[in-house]
Amino acid sequence: MVEIADILQPAGVIIGLPGGSGKRQVLKELAECASRLTGIGAPRVLEALLERERLGTTGVGHGIAIPHARLPELARVIGLFARLDRPTDFEALDHQPSDLIFLLLAPDSADADSLRALARVSRVLRNASLQQRLRQAPDQGAVYRMLTEKPESHAA
Repeated sequence: MVEIADILQPAGVIIGLPGGSGKRQVLKELAECASRLTGIGAPRVLEALLERERLGTTGVGHGIAIPHARLPELARVIGLFARLDRPTDFEALDHQPSDLIFLLLAPDSADADSLRALARVSRVLRNASLQQRLRQAPDQGAVYRMLTEKPESHAA
């Protein structure tokens, strides 16, 4: 199973991205952050993200968006999480703007890994309690810990 800690580094957590100025602008800012993490030029990352958005929305509802794209230049799946100061319209099915954004970038060769990562991120962010805690978290470190903590085992 893919864990969030496998794809997200502490440096990949951004608190206070402005948002509110449209999906394209948010994706542009995320592409710049992803460029610093991956070494791939921000225009290339943005192009891949916009190409994927044209296929259908990545706004999944409840204030969450999971934009994702494939970049053959990558060696592995990379994640980036951003909490926006102002929610932005990601054309979610519930028509609610998004303020919790989890960006996923995957190499072309990582079909199964990218699907598992997307499923894992979706499962983790579906938790309403976690959504609330992420929105109230005081800093980047707290958000990273919340996203990467393993659920407590209920085994006796």
